[in-house]
Amino acid sequence: MEKVKQFLRTDGRAVAINLLGCAIAGLSFSWLTYPNNIVSGGLTGIAQILNLLTGLPVGVMVIVMNVPLFLVAWRQFGLRFIIYSLIGMVGSSLAIDFFSLFRLTLTNDILLAAVYGGLLKGLGYGLIFYTGGTSGGTDILSRMLRRKYAYVQLGTIGLVLDATVVAAFAIIFRRADAAMYTIITMFVSSRVINLLLYGSFNSSVCYIITVHPHTIAQRIGASLHRGATLLKGEGAYSGEERDVVLCAVKRQQIPTLKKLVSDIDGNAFVIITQSHEVFGKNFQNIGKID
Repeated sequence: MEKVKQFLRTDGRAVAINLLGCAIAGLSFSWLTYPNNIVSGGLTGIAQILNLLTGLPVGVMVIVMNVPLFLVAWRQFGLRFIIYSLIGMVGSSLAIDFFSLFRLTLTNDILLAAVYGGLLKGLGYGLIFYTGGTSGGTDILSRMLRRKYAYVQLGTIGLVLDATVVAAFAIIFRRADAAMYTIITMFVSSRVINLLLYGSFNSSVCYIITVHPHTIAQRIGASLHRGATLLKGEGAYSGEERDVVLCAVKRQQIPTLKKLVSDIDGNAFVIITQSHEVFGKNFQNIGKID
């Protein structure tokens, strides 16, 4: 009992985020995608196909099919991953069956259902992934593949795996149109998941060539609370040696940075490039595993 209390004290916020993600994902399925015959990917999609063929409840079938996958994942990812994935899998499955009881359809416009269903699905599963868990099924396979192919984002891997289920749905029910709308849902969902897990492209790398490198570096630290590195440079034409200030900042800090540099050295040469990912203090944790 003491271990349970300690877990709730240290991980209570993460559990709450996980359950919120389950609720959002369940709502998206029951009130948007399923009523409009937009098939889900992974085991949920397989369960949806079986539901259409047999009438068995989707949530229950998802739980049953996940049992062998969780046994395999326990060895590879450890107990904490299993706990959060169990919360995600059971929570999202129960949420699907719970919201299905209301027999509510938010829209009969299949395009709106595809877009907003994908947005809510991505938000829901993104929150589950953010806590370090999954919703089971192909999400566990995505994690396994992510470890092997670390350069591919998690949402992208899930998109590829889910495409096979969509193809099966289109072939079995001869619903190419529904499969096309499903691709829209999956694309939107994968983008939202990647946004939640990796952030938008909101970090920039700045190169500042100036005659006052130390002053600018100090002001960057004092005003923007960002570190800076001095690089040695040499003009290819003039042959003059010049220090280059290198720093990474958030996109919203760029106007402040430009004014800061302008006030100190109006003749400075500044290059600002968009960065895909930045790891380190005040940015992403380089040791975090998706």
